[in-house]
Amino acid sequence: MSQIYTAIDLGSHSIKVVVASRVKRKFHVLASSSSPSKGIRKGHITDTKSAIDSVKKCVVQSEEMLGLKIKKAVVCVPTDDIEFTIVTGKVDVIDSSCITGEDIVQVLKEALLGQVDSEHELITIMPIHFTVGEELVKDPKGFSADTLGIKAVITTIPKEPLYRILEVVKLSGIETVDIAFHAMGDYFEVRNTRIEQEVGAVINIGEESTNVSIFNKGIMIKNSIVPVGSHFVDKDITYVYKVDLPSARQLKETFATSVVRYADANDVCEISLSDNETKEIRQVELSKVVESRVYEILKLVKKELKTLTNREIRYIIITGGLSELAGFQYAVEDILGRNARVCNITTMGVRHNKFSSALGLLKYYNNKLELRGKRESMFSEFDFDLLLKDGKQEITNDHIINKVFGHFFDN
Repeated sequence: MSQIYTAIDLGSHSIKVVVASRVKRKFHVLASSSSPSKGIRKGHITDTKSAIDSVKKCVVQSEEMLGLKIKKAVVCVPTDDIEFTIVTGKVDVIDSSCITGEDIVQVLKEALLGQVDSEHELITIMPIHFTVGEELVKDPKGFSADTLGIKAVITTIPKEPLYRILEVVKLSGIETVDIAFHAMGDYFEVRNTRIEQEVGAVINIGEESTNVSIFNKGIMIKNSIVPVGSHFVDKDITYVYKVDLPSARQLKETFATSVVRYADANDVCEISLSDNETKEIRQVELSKVVESRVYEILKLVKKELKTLTNREIRYIIITGGLSELAGFQYAVEDILGRNARVCNITTMGVRHNKFSSALGLLKYYNNKLELRGKRESMFSEFDFDLLLKDGKQEITNDHIINKVFGHFFDN
């Protein structure tokens, strides 16, 4: 069975949907969509009906690319009020000659017993290590032992805001198969063999706030939220140039640079005002406005990192839509140093940092399945009920899914 997964990221500025197929340990994006979100603020649902409409609109865009109905997804959730707990567990191995995924599932359940109170919901359980005899291992499958132990970090958040998100997804016609933090998605998108062995930070500059996460050898150990995001840049431009927010955002994304010294002193653009007048804006002057706020956000991030940990941070990776601004890497190095870099997504179909959480969440979910010795797909090769328009629409070569399942639909 082909492994095809869907992730949904409910952001304050936009909803993101990514559908990808895993082939030979690589992920290939089959469909991706991004559309404005309403009824969501700082990752929380403020208007259920508006949020449902926003999710449905974005999902439909990806469905039209696929030619299939999206019925299941992994969902990003915010890190507000996150709690970290170290847990341990130990179980007898079913067959001592070979530890299997079933044994791993059992020891995970044992470690979780009594650890989550009635007001909170479990989000992730990340193994620090498994104990096989006297040996500590990352993946015990295939080892021989009578018992299997585990030490892990679990994360929980309050139920009420989480359930509102899950309600919106459900009422949008999507079954949530798993949940994880945006930060976990960001980490799994940028991780490599070096990062997996070090202490570092993953920063996501969102619309209204900035998420700061500390990871130690692949385990998220600290998290904090800085209450400033990319929307503040838009508001600064609106205030200085007396333009509306959409125009401010367009100026930021298409004309400004993050660092004034890289702006062109002779570059000028002309924008239309509401009273049928036009205004000329110099790139240097606009970039001064943007740089001031970008540097403020990065300085707040730097301060937060010092508050979160005394450990030496070996890497800092910045993502989120704001990080796509021209020259952003220079701003990052100015404030956070040479060990800090901007995320660079190279996967075709999602080459924009606004997709880092959703794309990485698919990799997190796949990693979780592999550890448990499972192989799943959110799409069935034979379920024609997934076709758009109640199965009445033919799958054509215009639909990406035909490239994956084509030989099934030709029969």
